[in-house]
Amino acid sequence: MHSNLQPNRASSSRRPAVLHCAEAGRAHRLQQTPSIAELALDFTVLGQPEQIFTALLDKHYDLVLIDTDNMPNAAVDLVVSIRKHFPARALPILIGHGPAARAQRNAALAAGATDWFCTASDDEDIAQRIQHCLRLGHVLHTNNHLQDLLEAEIRKRTSKLDMLIESGLMMSMEKNRSKLLRHILVEGQRLLNCDGGTMYLMTEAKTLRFAERTRDDYLPFTEIALYDAATGRPNDTYASTYAALHNKIVVIDDVYREQRFDCSGTRDFDARSGYHTTSLLTVPMAPRGGKVIGILQFFNVKSAATGEFLPFAADTVELVEALAAQAAVALDNLQLVKSQKDATENIIRIIANALDSKSPHTGHHCVRVPKLAFMLAEAACLETEGPLAEFNFASDDEWFEFRVGAWLHDCGKITTPEYVIEKATKLDMLYNRIHEIRLRFEVLLRDAEIASLKACLQGEDPEDMQTRFAQQKAELLDDFAFLADCNVGKETMDDANVGRINRIAQKIWLRHFDDRLGLSREEQLRRQNETPRSLPVEERLLSDKPHHVIPRPFPKQDESRFGIKMDVPEHLYNFGEIYNLSIRKGTLTPEDRYKINEHIIETIKMLGQMPFPDTLKRVPEYATTHHETLDGCGYPRKLTAAELSIPARIMAIADIFEALTSADRPYKRPYKLSEAVHILYNMKQKQQIDPDLFELFLRSGTYRKFAEQFLAPEQIDEIDIQVFLHPATD
Repeated sequence: MHSNLQPNRASSSRRPAVLHCAEAGRAHRLQQTPSIAELALDFTVLGQPEQIFTALLDKHYDLVLIDTDNMPNAAVDLVVSIRKHFPARALPILIGHGPAARAQRNAALAAGATDWFCTASDDEDIAQRIQHCLRLGHVLHTNNHLQDLLEAEIRKRTSKLDMLIESGLMMSMEKNRSKLLRHILVEGQRLLNCDGGTMYLMTEAKTLRFAERTRDDYLPFTEIALYDAATGRPNDTYASTYAALHNKIVVIDDVYREQRFDCSGTRDFDARSGYHTTSLLTVPMAPRGGKVIGILQFFNVKSAATGEFLPFAADTVELVEALAAQAAVALDNLQLVKSQKDATENIIRIIANALDSKSPHTGHHCVRVPKLAFMLAEAACLETEGPLAEFNFASDDEWFEFRVGAWLHDCGKITTPEYVIEKATKLDMLYNRIHEIRLRFEVLLRDAEIASLKACLQGEDPEDMQTRFAQQKAELLDDFAFLADCNVGKETMDDANVGRINRIAQKIWLRHFDDRLGLSREEQLRRQNETPRSLPVEERLLSDKPHHVIPRPFPKQDESRFGIKMDVPEHLYNFGEIYNLSIRKGTLTPEDRYKINEHIIETIKMLGQMPFPDTLKRVPEYATTHHETLDGCGYPRKLTAAELSIPARIMAIADIFEALTSADRPYKRPYKLSEAVHILYNMKQKQQIDPDLFELFLRSGTYRKFAEQFLAPEQIDEIDIQVFLHPATD
């Protein structure tokens, strides 16, 4: 219809209804003619044309008969008005006219009238015209009804196809496995309009495990074996196992009459729950390779009109089969992504563990730093107010990205020599060279004793010689003890100590053996320009010799493209004895310090070459910024606070705190909990670490949670965190 006006429909057994717009007498005469009377029509005469729409709405008419002779000027307008609301396929209009009204007839036909007859024609002709219009109306009405049914079916199928497409799009985007399983089952239930469904997944043990159910009843933990444990034969007893083994759909119209498969489990469930299962549809889920990964099982499809249970329609089963194929691909893709993530993370952990194993004195650092970083990140994500309220890792991908960055934060240490990382004393190289120096003191002591004894043999006073030797021995012992103390790396070395080292170095001992024998090719090359000296040779007790300096093997590379802002020492290493013993703080020379710090440059280079996907683009940032400070004085890029994200700041705190409390560093003692927190507090005061994260570190108890897992009991002391919870000093 073209408007909201719709004629009432009557039963198909009624007499054809005709609305006759004509003068009553003319209408009566027409109805009384024998040919028309035989048609047994239900006539309604309407003398006032303006009442036609009221009449059409009150009753369904199969034909409108308009006598144009009765309304010479209004017939055409009346046809036009009717057609605005009732198209030709819904209501035939028959025009009756006199011999002189042909022009009006033609105008009415042009306006939409179905047929015409001349009132001067014989009764038989008029009856045939009326009968023709009624038959045409009936055909049109039947066609309209069939078209309506067809359109409804098309809408229904289109709706289901739309549901299938939407479901496929959603499944392709869903990354949460539990949500995906639920969505698959609910969408299948919606497509079928059934009462419920169950999902089974295939296990590595060749069983079907209950994975999801639409109803809220008990989900069994038992598994259904696909093969007989004793014989190894396929278990085709159940519809679910048959579908899984043969990758075929199983349709059961009535589980209580089913003879092919064992439905006792379903019937037992009905008996326990009071539910009644009628129909059952089992659909295998198989991805691209054809291997079944699970089963979808639906029961009791319902009529949309009455709600009664019906058998599963073949066309709908095909849609669910398509849904199962989509579901299988989605699950398979999700499993592939998970497997790739697991493989990536395991490889990264293996690298981290290998780095820790490479240096037993820094073992577990690459593992503990990520764990502490995760603890602090989780605490930050829980903040609902304050500066950290907006921070959150909103997805599993963001957490994975942070986790990968944390695990790779020291991957560049694979290039750092162990003896530098483990340099516990100033004279450490591949071994502690204090033993060489001690041997020289032994030589000096022996030489002094021999000289004293020779002097006695030559007539010198033995008592004077003994006194002199005792003084020399005491001096040597004291000097060696001083050097040994310097070797272990004091917090500070003042000018007086450095001066004494240089004075001790001037002592002379005699070398009787050639020091160029038994050298490696590399050592020979470093000493090839030395002038040989005749033995015995006077050597200083301590020396900085040319071959102690290891030049850089290649010209210094321009690393500005990586944003590196670190001063590079001229030499690769300097093993000079005086040079190393004179280190002012700790045990590392500038060359050693650069070599250790260089690991972060190597990390930048390594990760910069990796083609990370979009979901891992920030891994290099998270892995390479833990030595930066908010004041812009960190390394290697001297980044400012504006350039350091919250995850990067979390990594910095985690790396510092783990290093301070670690008990396996050879060059320092492990700090107690209170000492480590105090150092972090001082760094906060100097605006080197994030003050909000530091306070969260304390308020959330993250510091103690980490300590209880990884610190020795004697390191864990009591801390009044309120002392440290106040604004940082400008």
